[in-house]
Amino acid sequence: MRTCFWVFAVVLVFGFVDGKKIERLRTERISGSAGDVLDDDPVGRLKVYVYELPSKYNKKLLQKDPRCLTHMFAAEIFMHRFLLSSPVRTLNPDEADWFYSPIYPTCDLTPMGLPLPFKSPRMMRSAIQLISSNWPYWNRTEGADHFFVVPHDFGACFHYQEEKAIERGILPLLQRSTLVQTFGQRNHVCLNEGSITIPPFAPPQKMQAHQIPPDIPRSIFVYFRGLFYDVNNDPEGGYYARGARAAVWENFKNNPLFDISTDHPTTYYEDMQRAIFCLCPLGWAPWSPRLVEAVVFGCIPVIIADDIVLPFADAIPWEEIGVFVAEEDVPNLDTILTSIPPEVILRKQRLLANPSMKRAMLFPQPAQPGDAFHQILNGLARKLPHDRSVYLKSGQNILNWTAGPVGDLKPW
Repeated sequence: MRTCFWVFAVVLVFGFVDGKKIERLRTERISGSAGDVLDDDPVGRLKVYVYELPSKYNKKLLQKDPRCLTHMFAAEIFMHRFLLSSPVRTLNPDEADWFYSPIYPTCDLTPMGLPLPFKSPRMMRSAIQLISSNWPYWNRTEGADHFFVVPHDFGACFHYQEEKAIERGILPLLQRSTLVQTFGQRNHVCLNEGSITIPPFAPPQKMQAHQIPPDIPRSIFVYFRGLFYDVNNDPEGGYYARGARAAVWENFKNNPLFDISTDHPTTYYEDMQRAIFCLCPLGWAPWSPRLVEAVVFGCIPVIIADDIVLPFADAIPWEEIGVFVAEEDVPNLDTILTSIPPEVILRKQRLLANPSMKRAMLFPQPAQPGDAFHQILNGLARKLPHDRSVYLKSGQNILNWTAGPVGDLKPW
């Protein structure tokens, strides 16, 4: 009965709405709330000094493997390029509010294109040793006025498996710095208080090339393409995605409202634009590019990742534009989604249609006002001024340079 109702509702509300009405419903913003923060201009609110590091920390890594430009961790590269020409950059370190070290710790890829995190801690240690020896600014705060872009699965814990990431923890030398990272989960050892959670990189030009006319009906109720089981590392499906993806498949593989598959068709982007809900479940980590894709294509993200900290959560009203489903409630996903009134769905779609939402999730080339680069700067600006307590007394040391796994202490 519920399925029949939703087939009717999808056709009635999303397929045959008068053109003028569609135009009225297309966009909406949340005035006087977090949604307005997306339009903040960081220029004039902070100054960033970019350390000039040897190319072995950045450009040579990219020359060795250009695939780093297109993988989901590429924010570390594009943030560097953006800052070099940004009006917030200062060439005078004495007037800087923040210090940035251009390091590409995820640009070490396997033949399959997956990043190897094992050298990352040694690379970071080497770079910090360099800047602390050649400039006076690190030592006066031990990094408290420095930020690092660490877009790996579990950020500065530098491992793609959660158990091992938790075991190693955040690189000790980064404990006082602000970490700009894709990983975000409340009460997790790999997320420091004060970190800035960002979206993963998704190629803006490629996504733009697959845009379809906005008046095409959204005739797919629920859409998902991706793994349900990691047969190589977790064939039973109980550990990968904490079983949430396996539960989606087992409960809804034959449900006509759910268009789910492991296939990744050439029409993937177009299909998302024809869908009402797009599943964004956790995988090995709680985040994935699907969240970016869903927002950009106006598909309501169904976020299945307990305790996730979402990108720019102090600026994007995620509760208003998405649907949150607890991992243990996945078997009830059909009931949860079909119980949402059509008027609530329409409002979420209007909010998603706001261009500021889409811009905030992307790292375009060239940069645009309100994009993810500017949201990172806004986040840094909101942390100013630095508390005087972060400045150390002469001879005072807090960080332990010899802490961490023995392998991380080897030269890089």
